[in-house]
Amino acid sequence: MKEKNIIIGINWGGHDTSAALMIDGTLIAACEEERYIGEKHTRAFPTQAVKDCLSIADIDIEDVTMASFAYKPKLLLEHQGPIRKMRRDLPTEEQFKEALYVCTGYKGDVEFHPHHLAHIASAYYPSGFRDSLLMSNDGVGERMCSMFAAGKGGNIKVLHPGNPWPNSLGLIYSSMTFFLGWKPMYDEGIVMGLAPLGDSSKTIVVEGKETTFLDVFRDIVKVENDFDIIVNTDWVSFHEVRSKFVSDKFIETFGEKREWDEPLLDVHKNIAAALQDRLEEVVLQQLKIARQKFGFDKLCIAGGVGLNCSLNGKILANNIFDEIFVQPGSGDNGLSIGACYLSRKKYLGYMVPEKFHNFYLGHRDSDQEIEKYLEDNNIEYTRLHGDYSKVCEYLEDSKIVGWSQDAAEFGPRALGNRSILAKPAPKDIKDHVNARVKFREEFRPFAPAVLADKASEWFEIDQISPHMLMAVQARKDKAEEIAAVIHVDNSARVQTVDDLNPKFKKLIEQFESRTGYPILLNTSFNVKGQPIVNDVHDAYKCFMNTNIDILVVGDYMITKENN
Repeated sequence: MKEKNIIIGINWGGHDTSAALMIDGTLIAACEEERYIGEKHTRAFPTQAVKDCLSIADIDIEDVTMASFAYKPKLLLEHQGPIRKMRRDLPTEEQFKEALYVCTGYKGDVEFHPHHLAHIASAYYPSGFRDSLLMSNDGVGERMCSMFAAGKGGNIKVLHPGNPWPNSLGLIYSSMTFFLGWKPMYDEGIVMGLAPLGDSSKTIVVEGKETTFLDVFRDIVKVENDFDIIVNTDWVSFHEVRSKFVSDKFIETFGEKREWDEPLLDVHKNIAAALQDRLEEVVLQQLKIARQKFGFDKLCIAGGVGLNCSLNGKILANNIFDEIFVQPGSGDNGLSIGACYLSRKKYLGYMVPEKFHNFYLGHRDSDQEIEKYLEDNNIEYTRLHGDYSKVCEYLEDSKIVGWSQDAAEFGPRALGNRSILAKPAPKDIKDHVNARVKFREEFRPFAPAVLADKASEWFEIDQISPHMLMAVQARKDKAEEIAAVIHVDNSARVQTVDDLNPKFKKLIEQFESRTGYPILLNTSFNVKGQPIVNDVHDAYKCFMNTNIDILVVGDYMITKENN
């Protein structure tokens, strides 16, 4: 019998640590360490994630034929620039191997792959696009902050090696996240949600001259030779002082850093707007040039900036490409998946992209395990037997439903397996969910999960969006009907739902039959600052500690009245 090729991919050495397991080229599992230890964006070695990947595959660590890291220490350690001083705490290859052995017991072969190449592989190989332009942007990996590449027939060729630190779109976004009062490399999505409330054309005085907020950011982020990002370090300080991010000049221009509990002023909203506008301006121009220069009609996106669904929506709306695919784990969590693909490619010598959009790859509890937990803890429940009509009745009655099913989604977006659900209208449902459960900033939008075959009737979208990573415009004659899932700029971060998730599809179909809406408000099953729930225990704890009205976990429905 031929020995199986079993690869464990690992992201460690930075934030969002994770593990993924691939057997003979098929992704079997992908798990994020934060879900197991309760520390969002953790830097801990993904010990529990590795353990659960092995459990899902029903194998032991001794069965693994290759451990693959999505980081190549030599690319940084052999570089003598100032980034070495700033990132002196990053592990060496020997430290990676030692941590792997101590935490998992693995003693076999180990490979190391460049950070951005792993990002790009994580998007290209599951996209299903034989030929595609590949783009990665994030904070920094080793010493580079981006990459453009060509995917042709399964081979990846680097077209632009990226921009060396500190010329980073991701770190500029993180710097503004810090200045605006939130946590950098953690809360960038809040700033993206704030941007539509500002106006980048508003003016401000810089060194005695009046200019617009957008023109300031054009001075902060410049582009040369089509693809070279140049960050003007007069405005930032993250390249010199880790914890400061912005320069004295920035503070003199815009005022002191906002603390998270201080009021949001117009200046803060305009900074967010200018930041987002400049990001979109830069990336859209690069992509237009790349399309003309390299000819690809499809695009794959990864890297932390790939989580900026407003940017992704603008790429889609500009019709630069016929179709785009965004890796649902675009942040560093997805590097473990990219590492698997790169090691598999190296082992085989070839690998043709195959469409694989099923990223329900994480922890899963069987109905038997769920029932045992409920019985052991004297929790009263109703068995649904696959009929969600009572759940839809609660939703129609403006109840908030915690919904935990099957395998957890990989990535930061809840895709109908670890979701909090509500009806999509009226508008104040959004405030209802925010106040009772999520405890988030009031301006932040919630997403619509819509039946895929009805999506174009409600939104300006003509391709699937199963991973909720593209913000598109609501159709003008429909927006008011589903106001709870529409942002102030008429955008919505759409998730199209089809047979990829049959249970969630069935729930929305039953809701549509009662209400006429093929849409539910969908947000991640957690409260602000906590990871998304992982198992039945997490789901029940979150349910009881918040004002979620109904919990559906597996085939079991639990209400507050009886518990």
